[in-house]
Amino acid sequence: MGGWAIAVHGGAGVDPNLPAERQEEATQLLTRCLNIGISALRSSLPAIDVVELVVRELESDPLFNSGRGSALTANGTVEMEASIMDGNGRRCGAVSGISTVKNPISLARLVMDKSPHSYLGFSGAEEFAKQQGVEMVDNEYFITEDNVGMLKLAKEANTILFDYRIPVTGLDSCASSVESPIRMNGLPISVYAPETVGCVVVDGQGRCAAATSTGGLMNKMTGRIGDSPLIGAGTYAGEVCGVSCTGEGEAIIRGTLARDVAAVMEYKELGLQEAVDFVIKKRLDKGFAGLIAVSNKGEVAYGFNCNGMFRGCATEDGFMDVGIW
Repeated sequence: MGGWAIAVHGGAGVDPNLPAERQEEATQLLTRCLNIGISALRSSLPAIDVVELVVRELESDPLFNSGRGSALTANGTVEMEASIMDGNGRRCGAVSGISTVKNPISLARLVMDKSPHSYLGFSGAEEFAKQQGVEMVDNEYFITEDNVGMLKLAKEANTILFDYRIPVTGLDSCASSVESPIRMNGLPISVYAPETVGCVVVDGQGRCAAATSTGGLMNKMTGRIGDSPLIGAGTYAGEVCGVSCTGEGEAIIRGTLARDVAAVMEYKELGLQEAVDFVIKKRLDKGFAGLIAVSNKGEVAYGFNCNGMFRGCATEDGFMDVGIW
């Protein structure tokens, strides 16, 4: 074992014109979350506890699209989803259609620990949350002024937006009159931007874990489920690695992206970074996405095939890096 390692992400596919102040805000948030995870790992918390702790922090900050600050459905409401997986025994939990649970990732953890199931959705997940006594809030808690503006833009353009992080002002070039080269299931999308948060950790005992949380797509159909709550697509952890993905959910689902990283490590005996590079290059077809990963040897890696990904990583030997492009 090579010691602990941690990586976090705030989404893949960054607007090249993202204002400097928003870049700085994102860098500060990722650094804060890394430091929370590092402190927990130095205190010998197991990997599964650390990924939950870090993603809770990301969900509680409105900067990224998860928890408070989640993207809005076509009806102007929030439907969140999350998943968590413990590589130690391949235990997992996932939730979808969450509208009143303050931290969906912790509800996913409770599904894993306190229910006989791996995945609960919509009213059933909300009822389970009440039974477990988790913190509940009104749906309005998750809605921000930025999101309301982006939903208005999406409806005017009659399209789906991947996210709200691009400022509402100065978006004439993103209107419906401009044909986008980016497509989802063959349909054009006017804006591509990050839309998920995640964390992967290997602790000092070589145990891997992964967690992913999102509000999904801006102006999405009510009931749409993306890759983030799907074990093997947006999230996976096993004996050899932990992976969290972000980007075009439909492409990630088709490529079973997270599990494929582990599969090529197991079956092709690739190293962690080799496996990440292989999957990003070979499994996305025409989709755009990124991912972060750790191995049971204490390695950390990331990859993306778009113009940027909000990410940060650190290892026990003192290495730490936070980047966007």
